Amino acid sequence: MPLYEFNHQQPVIGDGTWIAPSADIIGNVTIGRHCYIGFGAVIRGDFGKIVIGDGTLVEDNVVIHVGSKAEIGNKVIIGHMVMIHDAVINDFSLIGMMSMICDGAFIDKWTIIAEQSLVKKNQKIPSGKIYAGSPAREIGNLTERHKKGLITGQQFYMDLIAQYRNTFRRIDP
Repeated sequence: MPLYEFNHQQPVIGDGTWIAPSADIIGNVTIGRHCYIGFGAVIRGDFGKIVIGDGTLVEDNVVIHVGSKAEIGNKVIIGHMVMIHDAVINDFSLIGMMSMICDGAFIDKWTIIAEQSLVKKNQKIPSGKIYAGSPAREIGNLTERHKKGLITGQQFYMDLIAQYRNTFRRIDP
């Protein structure tokens, strides 16, 4: 596994979590159970603590870094190439591809941040809302259809974790 001790701090990884071999998890990082950490992801707890809850999906090329602390809840979906720095993201939220979540941002549960959005420093996003743009602004409310879609997306990745665990093998020419 691509885990690295830094400054006498070692990552702690929950049971059932799958981590791509090209991901880097460094220092003061705790990742919950049954998570997916995608290819090229960097989770760097060298200046502070990063906590990721159970069933959270960190897709390819995501960067999570801290100056002091970042907290990501349970069953959060973090899309490809997202950047998160010193933020709180609560349960069942979706952070769309290529979004940036800045220092002190707070994203409450059951929230969607659309792709390529900028959640500014200290911005607060309430529960049950959809935000988009740069800077991110409210564009609507989360519906039951959205919630079902988030749950379905989670399940696709839980199935994918099992497939990676059972069939992913390095091959050399």
